[in-house]
Amino acid sequence: MTTTQVPDVLAPADLGPVRLRNRIIKSATFEHMAPGALVSDQLVEFHREVAAGGVGMTTVAYCAVAPEGRTEADQIWMRDEAVPGLRRLTDAVHAEGAAASAQIGHAGPVAGAKSNGLPALSASRRISPMGPQVTHAATLADIARIRTAHGTATRLAIESGFDAVEIHFGHNYFASSFLSPVLNKRKDTYGGSLRNRARLVREVAAEVREASGGRIAVLAKLNMDDGVPGGFWLDEAVQVAQWLEEDGSLDAIELTIGSSLLNPMYLFKGDAPLAEFAAVMSPLMKFGVKMAGKFFLHSYPYHDLFMLDAARQIRAAVSMPLVLLGGITDKAAMDTAMAEGFEFVAMARALLREPELINKIQVDHDAKSLCIHCNKCMPTIFYGTHCVLAKPRAAVPLADPVLPAVGAAVGVPANGRGPAPA
Repeated sequence: MTTTQVPDVLAPADLGPVRLRNRIIKSATFEHMAPGALVSDQLVEFHREVAAGGVGMTTVAYCAVAPEGRTEADQIWMRDEAVPGLRRLTDAVHAEGAAASAQIGHAGPVAGAKSNGLPALSASRRISPMGPQVTHAATLADIARIRTAHGTATRLAIESGFDAVEIHFGHNYFASSFLSPVLNKRKDTYGGSLRNRARLVREVAAEVREASGGRIAVLAKLNMDDGVPGGFWLDEAVQVAQWLEEDGSLDAIELTIGSSLLNPMYLFKGDAPLAEFAAVMSPLMKFGVKMAGKFFLHSYPYHDLFMLDAARQIRAAVSMPLVLLGGITDKAAMDTAMAEGFEFVAMARALLREPELINKIQVDHDAKSLCIHCNKCMPTIFYGTHCVLAKPRAAVPLADPVLPAVGAAVGVPANGRGPAPA
């Protein structure tokens, strides 16, 4: 009788064609450090610091595939003008020994239409809480354009020096809106049955795989459930994961939950920082948060490995590599993930609190994260994502002097506000 050896989470591992120094990935957390939709010194330093802290790979969040696909105007969208800054970022990450991944996608109904100066698109037309605004039903031409744009974004990511791309199929962004029975009321081949609702994610994954040419790793961030009554749920996620595995378009899936559109706190667990959110809002939005925030920003009990139970269902259904996210803050949790059959782990809030956490764990396997899951980092997405409890770090200029001029030259809209991709 043979026993399967549990991988060492701190040892090197292969992710598709990429060799990582360990199995720990900094998950995507919107940084709000891209004025003019271009890379700033602050964004470079943000990811350099995480790389220096010991992760195997850090994920830039997020790189929209089209200008209307941003959650706000000051968010990177993939075009030629963005490449030099992104190359500077990946060079800085590589110099610290880590790999770099670009999260690519289209925000769909979560996009900031007013901020972008462009309509928000979704599987179907509906009134959205983002603004509020009306999201437009994507036409077949829109779907084809956005699908192709994912391939273009992948080629630009390769040109920019990224080792991987992560396609955003979660949180009720564009692709996720097609998966959701609540958001997708289409009567064509992209609506109705699960096979039809999953058509877009499969087509996009295939487009990205072809564009990658096997040169970089291709991951997808896939919802296990939306946390919304009648929304995309675990039984459907199992089937979609199986289809994606059959298609052979992905090197790994990072499993997630929640809806940035309808139930954002479901992803994070822990307290909902209503007062902190209200403090950074416009007067009208501040009033709305105070009056109705508790009905939209719910609090959920936090516990370590809070996505594990659901993720086990996906693990049992597919053999492809999976990335476990959610409440992973120490080596004990990482070891549990490895023992449960997951190939990689992803961390976010704990690394905002301590970018150097993985180095600490390398030295002391019993080291504990200082993150208390207060979620007060969430409102900081409006002015530069950080942990409010961490020791202030040296100030870094928000942008190179040339970047705003370049942004203006390509017609980037004025500053805006939007929710955080993750």
